[in-house]
Amino acid sequence: MNIDQILERKFKLSEFRHGQREIIESVASGNDVMAIMPTGGGKSLCYQLPAFLKPGITLVISPLIALMNDQVRSLRALGLGAGCVHSGLNEAEQQRISSDLKERKKNNSSYILYMSPERVQKKGIAEWLQKQAITLFAIDEAHCVSQWGHDFRKEYSQLATLRKSCPNVPMIALTATATPLVKKDIISHLKLRQADQHVYGFYRPNLFYQVEFCEEKTKDKRNFVLQAVKQTPEGRIIVYCGTRQKTESWAELLEKENEKVGYYHAGLNAADRTEVEKKYARGDIRILAATNAFGMGIDHADVRLVMHTQMPGNIESYYQEIGRAGRDGKDSTCLLLYSKKDKSLHSFFILQSRASSKIKLNRRQALDAMVQYSEGGECRHSDILTYFDDEKRIEKCGHCDSCSPKSDRMVARVEAEKPTSALSKKKQKEAIFSAELPEEAKWRVDVLKEWRKEYAKENDIPAFMVFSDKTLRDLALKAPTNEAELEKVYGMGEKKIEVFGSAVLEKLNP
Repeated sequence: MNIDQILERKFKLSEFRHGQREIIESVASGNDVMAIMPTGGGKSLCYQLPAFLKPGITLVISPLIALMNDQVRSLRALGLGAGCVHSGLNEAEQQRISSDLKERKKNNSSYILYMSPERVQKKGIAEWLQKQAITLFAIDEAHCVSQWGHDFRKEYSQLATLRKSCPNVPMIALTATATPLVKKDIISHLKLRQADQHVYGFYRPNLFYQVEFCEEKTKDKRNFVLQAVKQTPEGRIIVYCGTRQKTESWAELLEKENEKVGYYHAGLNAADRTEVEKKYARGDIRILAATNAFGMGIDHADVRLVMHTQMPGNIESYYQEIGRAGRDGKDSTCLLLYSKKDKSLHSFFILQSRASSKIKLNRRQALDAMVQYSEGGECRHSDILTYFDDEKRIEKCGHCDSCSPKSDRMVARVEAEKPTSALSKKKQKEAIFSAELPEEAKWRVDVLKEWRKEYAKENDIPAFMVFSDKTLRDLALKAPTNEAELEKVYGMGEKKIEVFGSAVLEKLNP
């Protein structure tokens, strides 16, 4: 059977999602493959379908037992041979897999075997693999290989042993989020040979991206959260929180005005976490306040709203989490609420980390990129596509707060009460950025925005990586005429002045 016949007859699907066919054809040709597709893009089919092109075992490395179990259940429901090996297996399941593999060998058929990265390192596994008819290695969540990634795991960095054990077996590495630097690191660590590289699907036309700055010591965040939930009467809602304590306090607040509210974080015991997951899956919990411990491997099509009550530490984590919205293709909203405190908290964690100075620097740079994204650039969808080096490019999406600030999909701002005490000088300075620009500054913003857009396009970088909107506004207000005055502008550090200073001064002082 060819890939179209396998798609229809074995997987009961009528068509491929964007990018799947191209990736599957690369795998089928016997090449090593590096595939980046966002959460919900259909990565699993890219190694599951090729498994049935010829007899043998496709070995899939996955970090989560729940995810492995879920995929095995789905494959078995289709009548396809699959099993997983991990520490939580009971004796009956172990016997079933052993029997399955003997049956596969006897019938010379295809089988998909899932295994945790820790299991691969167990004594005797390398020798066992050499005796099997392995046709493909699939490394899921491959960003965990890279020390530059947002979720580095030591056991993943040792997966190159697979190549040593079976040097002639092709390998596909898959992840939902990887910058060009992380992609290069994955290819190097896994020793992929002249890998076909595919980056697809970061454009989600049904998602509305909105980012709002919230002042400290006001009810800004509280009001936005309540208003967003009010505007989302149907479908599931995920409210991402920065700490365990915050998940419980947000859940407590939401429960006062809503039904089916729950919370989830790593501090709950295993039984309680499993119970929350089951309730969420059944629909007994509709609104879930959670830390980033919730999400990987969780797949529900009707998530209509994903909110972040605190800015994540990097764009990779942020994009992976908002990718859980609208997997059924229906309109859904992704709302990020951030404040100045968010950056300070992440900076503190980076400083306290035991990581090397190189990794700390990389994390600080990733945090700076997240801050600049939050403070605004051009079209948010366009900037995301460029940031992840997606093969698709757009200039204006029409469904983000930058492109459509008056859209009825925007979560409405409910004016918060201002602090009763007089505003400090620092607060007064911050207030400038939310105020209307004077007429003489507006032309400067327009000129700088046009220059930023052209520079970003020419150099294939997101506009926010040049300057955020907050920096542009401060440039327009202060109208610097020399480098000394540039140093007093928000966001204009030594590096920015070195790279962009001359061009900015030229635009502001024609």
